[in-house]
Amino acid sequence: MAIVEDSTPVRESLKKILEGTPDLDCVAVCASGEEALKKLPSVRPDVVLMDIGLPKMSGVECVKMLVQAVPNVLVVMLTVHDDDEPIFNSLAAGACGYLHKPLRAEELIAAINEVCAGGSPMTSNIARKVVRAFGSKQSTQVKSLVFPELTDRERTVLEYLARGYIYKEIADKMEVSWHTVHTHIRHVYEKLHVRSRTEAVAVYLGR
Repeated sequence: MAIVEDSTPVRESLKKILEGTPDLDCVAVCASGEEALKKLPSVRPDVVLMDIGLPKMSGVECVKMLVQAVPNVLVVMLTVHDDDEPIFNSLAAGACGYLHKPLRAEELIAAINEVCAGGSPMTSNIARKVVRAFGSKQSTQVKSLVFPELTDRERTVLEYLARGYIYKEIADKMEVSWHTVHTHIRHVYEKLHVRSRTEAVAVYLGR
């Protein structure tokens, strides 16, 4: 785990929550995007809690560079705002979740567990914005998408990913094993030339 947050009180609060939670190890705390890009590639955290409103380099810019420097890193954005543009810019940049501050300790831990399980944690008001955008795209574009490079099963998996289901839920709905779902997802990534769930969903919604 790592924290990228410019507010000292918020940074210390997040660190305290992580250090007080069994099985979570906070390997780095950064006050800026520039510091994060220097420190995090060497410590390679699994999950990064990223403030979107960082000074100088924004959280969105940092995410875009961080996911290239630390492959497979899972980034959850933290913000006091819920404007549409930063939300979708963050997700397009490679973030896996988007949470509204302030957060209770149990909410933060639940979100970390969700993202580690393959989910995309979002505060309810932000999730509604994403769902509305998905519905709009679905009515005008998604229904007509063919994705000829994908098999029927792979297209089904991609749709479930876009709807926010975690791997286990997809496996249950398709009545297959988690391993099979993981194989389908790997093939989807390869065929769509993407490296993450977020990139795959962005292709699904905007192609």
